Amino acid sequence: MAAASEARVPAPRAGEATDAADARGTTDARDAAATPRAGDAADAAPPGARSFAARWGEAVAQHVFVPMSAAEVERLLLVQTTRLAAAALAEPFATAPAYEVGRALVEAHLAEPAVLGWSVRALGDGFLDTVLPAAAASPAVRERVAALQGALAAGFAGALRDRTFSQQERIARSAWQARDLVERALRDSEDKFRTVFTGAAIGIAIADTAGRLVEVNESFARMLGYTVAELRHMPWSNLAHPDDERRIWELYQGLVAGDYPTLQVEKRYYRKDGSLVRTHLALSLIRHDDGSPRFGVAMVEDITERHELQQRLRFQALHDPLTGLANRTLLFERLNRIFAGAPPQHRVGVCFLDLDGFKGINDSLGHDLGDRLLVVIAQRLAECGAEGGHLVARMGGDEFVILVEGPSGADEVVEVAERALTAVATPVLIGDQQLVVSASIGIVEGPIDETSRLDLMKAADTTLYWAKAEGRGRWALYDPVRSARDRAKAALAARLPAALERGEFEVDYQPILALADGSLRAVEALVRWRHPELGLLGPDRFIGLSEETGLIVPLGRWVLERACADGERWRREFPEAGLVISVNLAARQANDAAIVRTVADVLRRTGLPAELLQLELTESALMGSAGEPLRTLHRLSALGVRLAVDDFGTGYSSLAYLRRLPIHSLKLAAPFVEGIRSGDPRGMVDERIVDALVRLAHALGLSVTAEAVETAEQAELLRALGCDDGQGMFFGAPAPAAEITALLGKERTD
Repeated sequence: MAAASEARVPAPRAGEATDAADARGTTDARDAAATPRAGDAADAAPPGARSFAARWGEAVAQHVFVPMSAAEVERLLLVQTTRLAAAALAEPFATAPAYEVGRALVEAHLAEPAVLGWSVRALGDGFLDTVLPAAAASPAVRERVAALQGALAAGFAGALRDRTFSQQERIARSAWQARDLVERALRDSEDKFRTVFTGAAIGIAIADTAGRLVEVNESFARMLGYTVAELRHMPWSNLAHPDDERRIWELYQGLVAGDYPTLQVEKRYYRKDGSLVRTHLALSLIRHDDGSPRFGVAMVEDITERHELQQRLRFQALHDPLTGLANRTLLFERLNRIFAGAPPQHRVGVCFLDLDGFKGINDSLGHDLGDRLLVVIAQRLAECGAEGGHLVARMGGDEFVILVEGPSGADEVVEVAERALTAVATPVLIGDQQLVVSASIGIVEGPIDETSRLDLMKAADTTLYWAKAEGRGRWALYDPVRSARDRAKAALAARLPAALERGEFEVDYQPILALADGSLRAVEALVRWRHPELGLLGPDRFIGLSEETGLIVPLGRWVLERACADGERWRREFPEAGLVISVNLAARQANDAAIVRTVADVLRRTGLPAELLQLELTESALMGSAGEPLRTLHRLSALGVRLAVDDFGTGYSSLAYLRRLPIHSLKLAAPFVEGIRSGDPRGMVDERIVDALVRLAHALGLSVTAEAVETAEQAELLRALGCDDGQGMFFGAPAPAAEITALLGKERTD
């Protein structure tokens, strides 16, 4: 019935259909510019959107005639500007709005290539600075804008193609209608068809089933640089690119078989002068009554400029605009191809390079000079990569990657890295500034079946920071064992804050005895971490991490409060013992401006007398105690708190320097005590050192505690040398508070 209905209603003429569509498009564009939704979008536009839309409208007016007023065009473009701005900041990010903006330009009859070119350039060059200045410095937003550029161009091209297809379909329908009308009015039909055929803006060619051109229009001849007469009877294959023939022939066979009504494909042809033209081909068949092909009708559109624009946009999307090197996107595309298509044992190497001290150059000499330096370095790295055919990419900032495909082993990648370091280290003359820079490189190399592209880059980044930590100006090779240790260390650091909140820490106490009579003089509070998976961890596993992360301050406060609470309980229960509680104080705690107030608050809340609290600081912490830290030590001493130097002898302090500090005790480092052995010549040296240290400390009014006392022999020698107190496994291992309570009770009984 649908077919019968179509037969009863005469189809519009080709020219009338085009005019009607154009009229509808003009009306739609006017309506879109004047709709309330457009006004709403204008009201919500960012501050710079109107300025950008005005510039956009001026550019459009220079390139294309639009049947709208300037104000209507500006309102239309303001709506599109607002959509682009919203898309650039949207979460989650999507390029669909930019695609629709491209289509909207064509639907509003702003379809000249120059309009697209200006729009894409302006979106990349001035859009962020004018419309979204607050986000202009964000690399992530700039990457989004690059993606929006491509989507806008794709939408523009898609709408233009759809419009062309629509025109082609109208032309094809007109051709069929002309054939039907021949039976009723041959002359009228031929006139109409000839009008369409000769006046069409796109190329039209008719060929017989043997592939020989029967008729072509002027647009087709002009597209290929021939005259119409030259093309008549020419074999179609003489014009086609040979690489396309097999694929086109296979598609043509499907068209003949009726698998699809029309064939649409991009195809390359040779012009008469030998140059190449890229076209969009739409091929239909005119059949005999029995269904066999009679003629082929081809609609051919020249898309060379559009293809070149797409290629330029792709290049911009995959290359760094400053240096011209491949960017992160292209690097990961290459890695994807390697990991997807190479055999499992195929090897790949990565040199992840970062300039040393580049931020200082930017800050001191300016970003313009820094950019010029990056361009020179990029050129040198590109030359290094070109020697072996390696891809060189700029990851951003002063980071570069050299991708080595199929190396024979790590040595080959190391050689590439060393050439890169040499190239970077060569002095650079920029204007009147001679700059000498160095770089650090992280190297990863191995078979692709042992890693993934993301793990490969993560390992390279980790190894880069190993190289920087080892002194800069060098390379480091990835070590999976070291990486595993670092990951375990990072995992511990990540769990530390929650562990403190969950109460996973506990405090043990190691006895400190008087060497003269063996009485319990003090206990040292030692924190332990009862890890839910790794068990009980000593302080050597997490104290360093706590200092790096800053958690040492709250953790140290917790240990101080717990130790003082236990100390006050022992004082009340065993007042005669006068037990001193010794707590370690890290350098970061000592430098904390609130440490004096913290200690005073803890003593006030727990009730422990200040003279029964001893804070231990290492030599390194004391050596840096000048200015405010030194005043902090004096204020702690003024509270009545005892101060002790822990591990004395392992640093670079002197007794003369310590004389300026308000300390009360020295704790001799374990190596001196461990070296004391009767009859051992080396032990005699340590014995004389300990003797001298004890005498000098006593001369300064300081008491001396020996750490790491393991044997009765060591204890006796230390007592004979005048050492006051001893601590170590000989006197007792660190134990829970309950065991210290029992020890105090035993002393009272004895």
